Amino acid sequence: MYVTITDFMKEWSKEATLTQNILDGLTDDSLKQQVYQEGRNIGRIAWHLTISIPEYLAAFGVTIEKVKNAENVPTSAKDIAETFKRISVNAAKVIEEQWTDDSLKQIQVAFGRQESNASILMGLIKHIVHHRGQITVLMRQAGLKPFGVYGPPKEDWIHFGVENPPL
Repeated sequence: MYVTITDFMKEWSKEATLTQNILDGLTDDSLKQQVYQEGRNIGRIAWHLTISIPEYLAAFGVTIEKVKNAENVPTSAKDIAETFKRISVNAAKVIEEQWTDDSLKQIQVAFGRQESNASILMGLIKHIVHHRGQITVLMRQAGLKPFGVYGPPKEDWIHFGVENPPL
C-alpha cells in the first residue's frame, strides 16, 4: 500500500517503464493476434490499457485529459506505444499535482466498495499489469519474444549461465 505519493510514483515509474518496453516490442502485424476468434487482439488490449488510465483516474476525481478518438484502435504499434508513453507521463504529473500524501488516505466508493485512494491507485497498476500479462502471452503466439518483465524470457536465461531454464 502506498503511504506517500513518492511511494506510488516509484512504483508507477517502474511499472510504466516495463509496460512501455512490452508495447515497444509490438509490431503492426502482431496487433492482430487473438487468443480465440471472438476475443480481443493484442491491439485492442494494448489500446484498452492505454486509454483506461485517464478514464480510471478521472472516475476518481483526478482532472486529466482523456484520449481523443479512444474508440478507434490504432493499427500502428508505434502509435499505441507513443500514446501510452504520453499518457503515463501525464498521469504521473497530474497525480503529483492534484493528490497529496493525505489524499491517499481519503476513502471513495470504487467498484461498489469503500476504498482508499491508495488502494485505487494500486488497482490502476494491477489493471495495467493484468493486461500486460495478456499481451506477453499473445506476443509469443504472434512469434515475438516478449521483453522480460519480472524476470528474463526463456531465450535470455543463457545470459545467466542457464542453458535449460526452469519450467
